[in-house]
Amino acid sequence: MSVTNKYNIILGIESSCDDTSAAIIKNGEILSNVIADQVIHAKYGGVVPELASRAHQQNILPVVDAALKKANVAKSELTAIAYTKGPGLLGSLLVGTSFAKSMAMGLNIPLIDVNHMQGHILAHFIQKKEKPKPTPNFPFICLTVSGGHTQIVLVKDHLSMELIGETIDDAAGEAFDKAAKLLGLSYPGGPLVDKLSKEGDAARFTFTFPKVGELNYSFSGLKTQFLYFLQKEEKLNDKFIQQNLNDICASYQQHIVNYLFIKLKKAVAHYNVKDVAIAGGVSANSCLRKTLEKTGQEEGWNTFIPEFEYCTDNAAMIAITGQFKLEKGHKSDQSATPSARMKF
Repeated sequence: MSVTNKYNIILGIESSCDDTSAAIIKNGEILSNVIADQVIHAKYGGVVPELASRAHQQNILPVVDAALKKANVAKSELTAIAYTKGPGLLGSLLVGTSFAKSMAMGLNIPLIDVNHMQGHILAHFIQKKEKPKPTPNFPFICLTVSGGHTQIVLVKDHLSMELIGETIDDAAGEAFDKAAKLLGLSYPGGPLVDKLSKEGDAARFTFTFPKVGELNYSFSGLKTQFLYFLQKEEKLNDKFIQQNLNDICASYQQHIVNYLFIKLKKAVAHYNVKDVAIAGGVSANSCLRKTLEKTGQEEGWNTFIPEFEYCTDNAAMIAITGQFKLEKGHKSDQSATPSARMKF
């Protein structure tokens, strides 16, 4: 990866939801990536915005300090500070934005705002000194799947991306978490569905695909379909979930992944690209990862799967995006404000 300034050292700050994270990147190479999660939300079955913002206030200073120490970088060595502007929970974003602005002002260095979803995609360009890895060639298509977003993106350059498909209602990650809740699993439920699926028969139960636009998705109806499926079976057998849990999880998970790939394959064929990537929290799902590898072999794609630590929300992806923006002269100022919803 070409870098115009060999002294670029970027501090990235991520606080869009319930993870407080800080990372240091030097010329595209990761030096540290520290994440503090918030276990308090588990007993509520989902993220509580007010509690999330308070936890960010408690975590952000020690997390940034830990990232600097782990990277062996002094504050005075920083070239710029990149932070998540949005999308996300407004209260959470305000904490990260305020801290980044104050620190950048105090150090008199550039401030760079980053779109969280673009950060997920550019996580593919993070490098480790001890283990360099290949990166996608432009243009490539990225399927970005998380608890709040499901998008198909045509990536033309580091800073030039076109949204070509997305969910019209709920996200795939939400569909996993909702199913987990109906099954009586704890929060976050998506990883538990994945874990239980490994011992189940993915062909045991079948569901239908929602009918929406060519490259768009819809998961609202699928969640309702799953609810009615469970209600129908439990009328016949009140121990249905308990006796068939692994098969239910495997069948539902496979159905969602199949649905994602129906649209992804259409997009890749339409835009005639060979490099295909996945990103976002749900890209940690084992079925999604295996299906991308298998489909890539069948279709002749070059596939790119992020390391697990860069799937969920993290500051390394914010820092690498900040580096690319800094190299192109993109900076924000002290009047910048966070945005809960941002256009891609």
